[in-house]
Amino acid sequence: MLRDADKDRFLATLFAPAPVRAALYALYAFNVEIARVRELVHEPIAGEIRLQWWTDALGGSRAGEAAAHPVALALLSAMTHYGLPVERLTALIGARRFDLDNEPMGTLADLEAYADRTSANLILLAARILAEGHEPEIGDLARHAGRAYAIAGLLKAFPTHAARGQLFVPLEILQRHGLDFRTAVRKPATPQLHAALAEARLIARRHLGQARSFISGAPAAVLPAVLPFALVGPTLARMERRGYDPFVPVEIATWQRQWLIWRAARRSQRIFE
Repeated sequence: MLRDADKDRFLATLFAPAPVRAALYALYAFNVEIARVRELVHEPIAGEIRLQWWTDALGGSRAGEAAAHPVALALLSAMTHYGLPVERLTALIGARRFDLDNEPMGTLADLEAYADRTSANLILLAARILAEGHEPEIGDLARHAGRAYAIAGLLKAFPTHAARGQLFVPLEILQRHGLDFRTAVRKPATPQLHAALAEARLIARRHLGQARSFISGAPAAVLPAVLPFALVGPTLARMERRGYDPFVPVEIATWQRQWLIWRAARRSQRIFE
């Protein structure tokens, strides 16, 4: 499932020690499950029901159903073995409730809080597995790396979100460039939209630079948790090319993605280039 739905984290996990890979696969597959709820439902209430099921399952109130669900069963095993805090997992679920309707992101602070609860939280959970149940001191690294990764990912997904009338670029940034919500999601891209997206990319790059300053202090054991982040810089670079159209998906060839992750695994400073 992970190989098909999140190839980058699947590849990164191959650089983790074999005994912890099953738990990492379970964690990342769970992330896939909750991240794609919006694509699987037609109404927000149906999405709420799916996310609440996960909250109940991890809290122990749906033991029978969870035992019959391969991802839930594997995740519950990982929680027990590595002491994964249920509060962090439910925070991931809670953050995904924002995805279910078309309410725009209000401020940059809202966007960064969303990134903290999703992307950064996932780093901390993966790092705990890699540290054999201990809590590594990587809070600053996780925060800045998570924000850079989330912002880049949401900008990459702009065509998909815009097509369904959803926007993760904060209204605060749009308004600074003379844009409103309806204009921002409507083709063709205006100079004002390009300027707003450029500001968002600059914010992602600032977090990328701050993450780079913390990577040297991270235990080597937890590095597989941040290997997918080697794709952030190249993704942003493609959006900065002449002729970039935010309504056209930006892609990096599979072989290039594999090479970037492999290269970063050999030298950790390359993760945040």
